[in-house]
Amino acid sequence: MTDSLVNDQVASWSEAELGVPGRVLPVVTAPAVVLSSTGEAVDPRAPETVQLAADLVATMRVSPGCVGLAAPQVGVAVSVFCVDVSQHPKTKDHHGTFVLCNAEVVEASRNEKAREGCMSVPDFTGDVKRATRLVVEGRLPGTGREVRVTATAFEARALQHEIDHCAGLLFLDRVAGAHAIHPRKTYL
Repeated sequence: MTDSLVNDQVASWSEAELGVPGRVLPVVTAPAVVLSSTGEAVDPRAPETVQLAADLVATMRVSPGCVGLAAPQVGVAVSVFCVDVSQHPKTKDHHGTFVLCNAEVVEASRNEKAREGCMSVPDFTGDVKRATRLVVEGRLPGTGREVRVTATAFEARALQHEIDHCAGLLFLDRVAGAHAIHPRKTYL
């Protein structure tokens, strides 16, 4: 990891701080209405937000290849998501596992096109142009502490993907056209 980019408060965060066990929730798929709904802001200290944060992490962990999961993907139209790109081969810098509430992109630069997939769109992938350097502000669940995350490369892409979910957008809404959507390959 490049220490200059890593926010220590975020990198040292653990779901153990939430103090509640996470439950594995079913993931909803398109065209579920909740996936196109704008997520409402939450109180990051509220017990239901803390439980949701734990549930998102638990669900992400049991889902092969999953590097992030947003509340709308488990049927809850609020602005909460988790990310952990640490085990993905495309990862460079990363913050490990973390959850953000009410996150917003405050800076974005260096756009690059790359292939994305999504648990809520299981049959397709798409070529999406996203920033490769990103600054996001949000709040940690439980404490409500405001944090600023500088992310690059694959972690920046994952953050934008999850923030889009909270805004009611799928990666399919970001592709340049039908030519940029591909059937997902299944490997046995």
